[in-house]
Amino acid sequence: MDRTIILHYHLFKNAGTSLDAILKQNFGDKWATREFPSAGGNNTSLVEDWIRETPEAIAYSSHSMMGPIPQVEGVKVISIMLLRDPIERIKSAYRFERKQAAETFGAVLARHTDMEGYMKVRLSLPHDRQCRNFQTQRLATLVPGPEPELARAVSALGRLSVVGLVSDFSGTLKRLATAITNPFPDFSWKEVHSNRSRKEDVDVPDALEALLAEPNADDLALLAALETHLAKMASKCSDEP
Repeated sequence: MDRTIILHYHLFKNAGTSLDAILKQNFGDKWATREFPSAGGNNTSLVEDWIRETPEAIAYSSHSMMGPIPQVEGVKVISIMLLRDPIERIKSAYRFERKQAAETFGAVLARHTDMEGYMKVRLSLPHDRQCRNFQTQRLATLVPGPEPELARAVSALGRLSVVGLVSDFSGTLKRLATAITNPFPDFSWKEVHSNRSRKEDVDVPDALEALLAEPNADDLALLAALETHLAKMASKCSDEP
């Protein structure tokens, strides 16, 4: 019998910490996390090695997995990713980094500038994707090829076992529970909100959304594609006897 694992692509400020908390509640010390070098945008071989090296683990989570979904002999991979409105994600990232007791570039920048300054600096850096179609870029790595990044990201929606919206966190968990019902029929959850940034902690002028709209046009289109994808899935399920 194949071993079944859950592989969580934990995107920064997309409710990943809340999902990890639920996975840890269900699987305890069989939840594993690790980070990887970017490896030119494809570290799948390193992730596959990680899965092979940890045969006791059930749930895996990483912020830095990139490349096609791993394929490991004797292992069924249930992949999961949460997406979010890109403007709200960037606002949340700023709030979070502003409070971090860390010396990363983002945290230092957030502590020393307002939200507008943070966004403008990050947008001025050609290779910094934190404020520029971040989710599209990450999803596109699942489907390497010459096609435009957005087209590959939309294609990747259908390759993930479970993909959902942060705004429909419970619905995503229900789909995950269905996907793993045979090996893990006792999977359960209470909705939790870990690592959440409080909106009232910083004023967010509406004008900043205009600043971010064009640099995140692909992320907004990706979100619309996801909503269509989820609606089709729901319709298909309702049509089944």
